[in-house]
Amino acid sequence: NGPDGLVERGLLNDQGRISGRAQSAVRQISPGDFNRIIDLGLDTSELLLPRLDEVGTSTGFQDEQAPFEFEQSRDRVNYIGSRIVRDRIFRRIVLRAYDERCAITGLKLINGGGRAEVSAAHIRPVEANGPDVINNGIALSGTAHWMFDRGLISLSDDLEILISRQVNDLDSVQAFINRTRRVLPPRRQFDRPHPCFLQWHRDHCFKQ
Repeated sequence: NGPDGLVERGLLNDQGRISGRAQSAVRQISPGDFNRIIDLGLDTSELLLPRLDEVGTSTGFQDEQAPFEFEQSRDRVNYIGSRIVRDRIFRRIVLRAYDERCAITGLKLINGGGRAEVSAAHIRPVEANGPDVINNGIALSGTAHWMFDRGLISLSDDLEILISRQVNDLDSVQAFINRTRRVLPPRRQFDRPHPCFLQWHRDHCFKQ
């Protein structure tokens, strides 16, 4: 009930008495009843900002502007988590097999510390029980790795680079991959990606 009587007027019957629908736990509500409930819950008469004469200053605000903060201290909390154990050797053997070169773009970038700016990506991911073996790995740069994990690119069994139809900028992606349109394979034949893992990626990750 509100100050003007029953707010949900849809509960009244034709004679102005409360109908049996009032006993229902879930019932439809008319737009008029909804608007009346909102108006009662939100007092629109209060101003968002004070008037000048209410504040008593020429600017309308009494508080000084807070100084700009260039740094912010944050609380640090301790937590206990768990993660899947990965083989540390996996990255080393994958990057060595691909000569520290991205298999998609062909780029070989080394930072100032002598570390290759390329990662060892799992074709069948660790979260899906993918093993840390050379045939389940491929060397990818950051953007190529991101696209591969999200199924925007994949590989055929003969290492042709497949591009998803869901890519929003096809021309840029085609310019991004190397000119052969195929993965730059490892130097040794038995280090190449296994067709079983490639098939898994196409079936479970690749967005056709």
